[in-house]
Amino acid sequence: MEISKRDWKLFRDKIAGWQENYMDRLNQEYIALLSGAADPSEKFWALDKRIRKDKKKPGVMLEMEKSNAIFDIAMLVHDKVIGFEDLTEFSDGLQDAVKLILHRNC
Repeated sequence: MEISKRDWKLFRDKIAGWQENYMDRLNQEYIALLSGAADPSEKFWALDKRIRKDKKKPGVMLEMEKSNAIFDIAMLVHDKVIGFEDLTEFSDGLQDAVKLILHRNC
């Protein structure tokens, strides 16, 4: 299924805010990691590993291609960057496609 023009515009309008919220959550998790009781070197390398993993997720970096938008939205839901409640403004067709993708891949 290809994303509609309306849904594509809505996605482009919302993605930056979704990513900012997600990265804020990540920052709080990093602070907790750094505030832990482990040795400084352990915390440093744990943070390094975590950032390398996190920066590849669509909640941090996403190539904006219309042809991949529905799959990207499904990954955002899968990674808990957003929830289904964040998709209420999108068309029923897009919401159904996201649910189908998640059902098939999980």
